[in-house]
Amino acid sequence: MNPIPYIVIAVVILLPVVWLVAQYNALVSLRNYIRESWSNVDTELKRRYDLIPNLVAVVKGYATHEREVLERVTELRNRCAANNGAVADQSRDEVQLVDAMKQLLAVVENYPQLKADGNFLKLQTELVNTEDRIQAARRFYNGNVRDYRNRCETFPSNLVANLFGFKPEGDFFSVPPSVREVPNVDFATNGH
Repeated sequence: MNPIPYIVIAVVILLPVVWLVAQYNALVSLRNYIRESWSNVDTELKRRYDLIPNLVAVVKGYATHEREVLERVTELRNRCAANNGAVADQSRDEVQLVDAMKQLLAVVENYPQLKADGNFLKLQTELVNTEDRIQAARRFYNGNVRDYRNRCETFPSNLVANLFGFKPEGDFFSVPPSVREVPNVDFATNGH
């Protein structure tokens, strides 16, 4: 008896099963990468939320008549910190917070003593570093969302996604063009 036909039949049966398992596992991995990468974004956002009250307190000591800007930053910080909803909702709130922070940094320009304050400079540096970390985490998250969506929507992996009920998960964490503009703020002390 010749074993070759049995080997061919086994290969013909096993190859699609192996492919199916590989596609399924890739989808599960990508879905988990999205969740993990969002957790990284969330961690960096919380870091920002922790820095903002300290920054506001330092500015408040110098710029007491800028109460409206300070209150707006505090209100948006609290709203963002409490928002654990959909990515699109958090993204919208984050945009407003970044705009308010731009206003706060513009206010700082009017106070040379504040720009020279050591605590303010430390907090400002930490905030810049945190913003860089948020951007990196956001890019990683968005890349995972893209890869997962591509796998769910392109042939032939979409067959496996549909068969097992995988749906495109996660919204892109995007920033509108107005927020991408870097404010021109000079924190040089000019000898003060």
